[in-house]
Amino acid sequence: MNTYAFPGNIEDDILSIASQQIPYMRTAWFSGLMKENEAMLLQLIDQPDGRVMFFTASGTAAMDAVVSNYAAALGKAFVIDGGSFGHRWVELCAYHQLEADVMEVPFACDIDYDELEERVATSQPRVFLCQHHETSSGQKFNLERISAICRRHDVSLVVDVISTFLADELSMSRLGIDVCITSTQKGLNLPPGAALVFLSPKALQVNFLHKNYYLDFQDNLKNLERGQTPFSPATTLFMQLHERLRRDTALGVEKLIAQTAEKAHYFRTLCRKYGWEVPAQVPSNAITGFFVRQGYEHLCDKLQEKGIYIMPNAVKGFFRVSHMGVQSHADLDQLAAAIHQATQS
Repeated sequence: MNTYAFPGNIEDDILSIASQQIPYMRTAWFSGLMKENEAMLLQLIDQPDGRVMFFTASGTAAMDAVVSNYAAALGKAFVIDGGSFGHRWVELCAYHQLEADVMEVPFACDIDYDELEERVATSQPRVFLCQHHETSSGQKFNLERISAICRRHDVSLVVDVISTFLADELSMSRLGIDVCITSTQKGLNLPPGAALVFLSPKALQVNFLHKNYYLDFQDNLKNLERGQTPFSPATTLFMQLHERLRRDTALGVEKLIAQTAEKAHYFRTLCRKYGWEVPAQVPSNAITGFFVRQGYEHLCDKLQEKGIYIMPNAVKGFFRVSHMGVQSHADLDQLAAAIHQATQS
């Protein structure tokens, strides 16, 4: 099987970690492993004095945790709704009855940053919620400009980096981001099941609310001091995470990003070859989203018959290919040829 859906193909030896007998987690050994996981993650995201909370849950749980514990404690939010993942912030604010002003951004378009600053100045929010990369369309937003706007208007910046962590340049400390969230099944190229919340030193000073029993920040941070989570973790997944982080820190962030960017650029040359439109004005390295204008109705089914997986979308004829994980030029050549063949029959 070749998968170009997240998390992409994973090395056999990392997959095999999950097939081992499961060790007990309330031990000094597991506490040490989790403390090392935290240290490596903070190194990779460039937030040396922060903390990382580990939730056995999806990335949406991390978003939920941030809104219920952090954003709701600060007050009014401003949300970038650039697609289905940006809209999830909107829904979470509504669910937790948090006042939020929303800026909608058209499909695969970049933000009008001058308009954004005007709207933030008028709104006067306390917290800004956005994606680095709207994964539903492939559009990457400019965190340099967003960060500058938040700093000028004294707004706390929260960013979902689920699909850009280790795929696009990101320094949490340099950009002054207070909270980042990610999960295991994208840039970390691991099975789904764990969500991570990064907190800056400034964010750690907030008096968090206590509106979510399982996702309570204070309880999780207290347990983090001993290298543990309050409730049963996905033990083998965190063991896989440890091995992934060990390899990633050894290779270095710049090389990791360069590898992903190279795969993305190569596949986009194949899109041009076959006449597939890439609509994102500023695409992330993480995925290539592209339109196939004819013969696309049963594309995913036809590819799956060959053991190939790509990601569909609610927008007709729009598909996404991840550039995470084990992926060669030969693999991408075969993928593009298979897509072309499937749309011709």
